[in-house]
Amino acid sequence: MTTVGLVLYPQFTALDIVGPFQTLVDVPDLDVFFVAAEKGPVVDHTGRLTIEATHSFDEIDALDVIVVPGGLADRGIDRTNAVVQFVEKIHPTTTWTTSVCTGSIYLAHAGILNGLTATTHWASYDRLEALGAMPTEQRVITQGKIITAAGVSSGIDMGLVLVAALQGDEMAKMIQLAIEYDPQPPFDSGAPSKVSPEMKDLVATIFSSPVR
Repeated sequence: MTTVGLVLYPQFTALDIVGPFQTLVDVPDLDVFFVAAEKGPVVDHTGRLTIEATHSFDEIDALDVIVVPGGLADRGIDRTNAVVQFVEKIHPTTTWTTSVCTGSIYLAHAGILNGLTATTHWASYDRLEALGAMPTEQRVITQGKIITAAGVSSGIDMGLVLVAALQGDEMAKMIQLAIEYDPQPPFDSGAPSKVSPEMKDLVATIFSSPVR
């Protein structure tokens, strides 16, 4: 049985982790569960959605796969952060170490993105670069056993890439069909390179709060 730990922490962004969860949870022979510093409910960044962690960091010494989401708690963190320390502990044991959105900030603080091309939410490229990675707008990027995904919704793409890596392309295609993931966005404005500088600056103000 392949163990998959989906990390939670206060102020995580829900879709960052629910996207991978939905792509992975029904795949045969995967044991998919939520893990946090302590067992119990963990509240997302809106304060309106709670997910239950069934395992604590202290209980887990090894995982086949770890998925770290982004959120509104990654500014001002360092290597003493509980998620960073968990990544440092678990990464040597994994087949795949993965992140979605600013989850890559935790990976970078753990020292595992040094000199690697990686991605994150576009508003955090500068922070990722300052931590030793080389940011790219690519939606999902694999470097060795590390997979990083861009902002929020890209966690679904990353999850499918992960399913393919674990059980092959046909399984990933079946999961994609099962969840009817057939993106047809009503607007072509899902990346910073596709919008005006004015719109990009306006949206960037959302991410300028010191708490992020």
